[in-house]
Amino acid sequence: MVLLLTVVGWLYVAVMMAVAEANHPQGSVLGAMITFFLYGVGPVALLIYLMGRSARRAAKRRRELALAEASAQPDAGRETPTDAVAPVREEP
Repeated sequence: MVLLLTVVGWLYVAVMMAVAEANHPQGSVLGAMITFFLYGVGPVALLIYLMGRSARRAAKRRRELALAEASAQPDAGRETPTDAVAPVREEP
């Protein structure tokens, strides 16, 4: 919840900075877009990536645990327990 509030607040500030840039007599729309992307979208994307690290790590841990549990049970993956084709024994 705090992350969402931070993202919305920061994007609001970035939009207001871009609007001020576009409405300034010496400003331009291109400058406003650059301001919005460099001060708004860039930092927010980095923040979301860094704050989501623990969630990604927990999801990976859950996937690995489910895979380990599935492989511990016999025929859990619906695969044959041995090779379908017997290995060929070579005579010496």
